Amino acid sequence: MNKKHAIVAAFAAGAALVAAGPAHAQAAGQWLFKAGWNKITPQVDSGDLSAPSPPGSKVDVKSASALILTGTYMITDNFSAEFLAGLPYKHDIVGDGAISGVGKIGSVHQISPTLMAQWRFLEPQAMFRPYVGLGVTYAVFYDTEGSAALTALTNPGGPPTTISGDHAFGGTGELGVTFKINEQWFIDAAVMKTYITTNTSLSTGQTIEVKQNPVAFNISAGYRF
Repeated sequence: MNKKHAIVAAFAAGAALVAAGPAHAQAAGQWLFKAGWNKITPQVDSGDLSAPSPPGSKVDVKSASALILTGTYMITDNFSAEFLAGLPYKHDIVGDGAISGVGKIGSVHQISPTLMAQWRFLEPQAMFRPYVGLGVTYAVFYDTEGSAALTALTNPGGPPTTISGDHAFGGTGELGVTFKINEQWFIDAAVMKTYITTNTSLSTGQTIEVKQNPVAFNISAGYRF
């Protein structure tokens, strides 16, 4: 092979590698795995705690953060399915409305695995790829605890008041974007809104319905295969 032919062959090989590049981006058949941090901020619309509590007794649920892990499969170059789960969140429950001055009345742990269908814009090899998603969340509540303030409010002089919460499904919408670092690594950020209503019962027989409707923000580092 003479020098001219060698240069042509090298150029052709380089062009082939460039053409193959998109296969390593977010393309059909690929798996994307992410690990990151998620903050959930409930947007609470509380009903009233049933009698014999003071009229207008409501609750609020505070924000919590935890590690998340996500797996995504690219069904096509633009359509993907994603499953998100992570470590438990611990939310403080505080008094609101007529009992806003009592402070913390309990706490609850929750996990909220979420399955999303997503549409990713732009080409698979694009450096920035915005996306939208729609899916379902299953919120599991456990290890609920009532405080001394709750007992003083609902069962003064009696045994400690305990709390139990129902698990619940909710619909979730998502807006996100990925930033490509190289052909394998990327950064992902997303905002999610879930619409979910829970029912909580106290050992004293009182109940309360709470629309939590949380907004979540997460940022993750990801690797594609």
